[in-house]
Amino acid sequence: MRYLKPYKAGFALAMFGMAGYACVDIYFISQFSSFIDRGITQKDTAYLAWAPVFVVGMFFLRGVFHFISSYCLNWAGTHIVKDLRQQLFRQMIALPVSYHDKHSTGELISKITYDAEQIKQASSKALVVLIHEGVFVLGCLGLMFYNSWQLSLIFLVIAPLIAVIVAQVSKRFRKISSNMQNAMGDVTTSSEQMLNGHKVILSFGAGELENNRFKMVNNRNRQLDVKMEATRAISVSLIQLIASFALAFVIYLASFPAMLDTLTPGTFSEMITAMMLLLKPLKQLTTVNSDFQRGMAAAANVFKVLDEKPEQDTGTIELKQVTGAIEIKDLSFHYPGHDKQVLKQINIKVEPGQTVALVGRSGSGKTTISSLLPRFYEIEQGEILLDGINTKDCTLDSLRSQMAVVSQHVVLFNDTIANNIAYGYRGELSRERLLEVAEKAHVMEFVQQLPDGLDTEIGENGVTLSGGQRQRIAIARALLRQAPLLILDEATSALDTESERKIQGALDELFKGRTSIVIAHRLSTIENADQILVMDQGQIVEQGNHQSLLAQNGYYAQLYKMQFSEAG
Repeated sequence: MRYLKPYKAGFALAMFGMAGYACVDIYFISQFSSFIDRGITQKDTAYLAWAPVFVVGMFFLRGVFHFISSYCLNWAGTHIVKDLRQQLFRQMIALPVSYHDKHSTGELISKITYDAEQIKQASSKALVVLIHEGVFVLGCLGLMFYNSWQLSLIFLVIAPLIAVIVAQVSKRFRKISSNMQNAMGDVTTSSEQMLNGHKVILSFGAGELENNRFKMVNNRNRQLDVKMEATRAISVSLIQLIASFALAFVIYLASFPAMLDTLTPGTFSEMITAMMLLLKPLKQLTTVNSDFQRGMAAAANVFKVLDEKPEQDTGTIELKQVTGAIEIKDLSFHYPGHDKQVLKQINIKVEPGQTVALVGRSGSGKTTISSLLPRFYEIEQGEILLDGINTKDCTLDSLRSQMAVVSQHVVLFNDTIANNIAYGYRGELSRERLLEVAEKAHVMEFVQQLPDGLDTEIGENGVTLSGGQRQRIAIARALLRQAPLLILDEATSALDTESERKIQGALDELFKGRTSIVIAHRLSTIENADQILVMDQGQIVEQGNHQSLLAQNGYYAQLYKMQFSEAG
């Protein structure tokens, strides 16, 4: 109802249209008795002459009310779903990284697409039937009681029975619908994994494996759909059977002479017509209940996400332009929901403009440090200071604006190269500045060969570019940001030697005048670092520059010799 508030005028007009539509139908039925008694029985030709005009007029009014109700309800319904989707999208951006770690992309996409669409069905199609058929049922009952309250009393007996059936069926509908939403999330997740990992599936000949996996989740969705349809069919049949008993009992009572004396042929026809016409709306009200309950279950799923706490920005200090001095004190950390400690008593001090490299085997905690610097996760023990200020006391926006990140997994958008370089840039950006940055990052080397240059569309995640070209765009984006702190997360590990050499030139440009935290897999790329921190099992086991660490002949030296022999 809160989402409906801004569109209440359109919704009120839709309600008016639906009620008017039903009232026209009721009024049309109410004229049956006059038509039969006066027009047919009494042969009133003047009355009958106006009947065709009346019929056309009624259907014209019916059409007008139908248009008003359908258009206005769809207008209000689509606006509500648009607002919900927008809020859901905004909420998913605002949710902490830990939430996204626990939920698959497919599941979350399903909430924006499938669940939101189910809410639209409930707020438009289902609501049309509920209001129109509801008013029509009440109108028919009112007409019946007006003509013969004695015969109509039977419907007061069957109403509680129908109410009990609808209540029980509603619970089952809601439960099945909730399971269907989860099943649809599994379908979306499975599809998304297949599309993202298409090359891997083909390479490993795992097409049949993925087919079987999808077959299971797809069949689960089908089974739930069948259960929903079976419940709907049984409930409709049961309600119509009860209503038919009521109709049969009314016809039986009407056959008594005492009752026949009180009814004219027209009144009796009107009564029977109203009763017969009651069966269809009763069926539709039960059928649409499944759509409505599906929408309610979808709304519960959507609201569950909207009720999640967004990323907490507890900081109050607005950072302006920092020098880039970093100090990490007694830092220990484990990921939310996991017991294993991934960092243990980490202490690091970095002077402004220095380049510090983190090396070590996979799972040693290097990337975790790079995730804690911009506060993607909250620190439990210890602290991180930037220019002497605890990062917990800084606003998230101002903290992250001081950092530029270039990672191994470059994320590019389905847009032009120019727009990908300028992504997230605030303020005016001249073409000259864009070209300058692209030149420094060695992007222009390959852009000049493209037909549209910097305005070339690169497809989803830069699918038309090589790994090295994507990395250079990411470096250009970081250069444009002009942040005093640079985080480089294994940016060259997936590249061949030639691409790495080209990118190294772009990286040298990027390092100038910045404090740089480099997570490196290839030790050849960090030989000139001011400090090298060797990590193992969440701890710093060695520390120094390249030469001093080689002289120690410890973990780093072994790692270097191993890579050197592999390269040789």
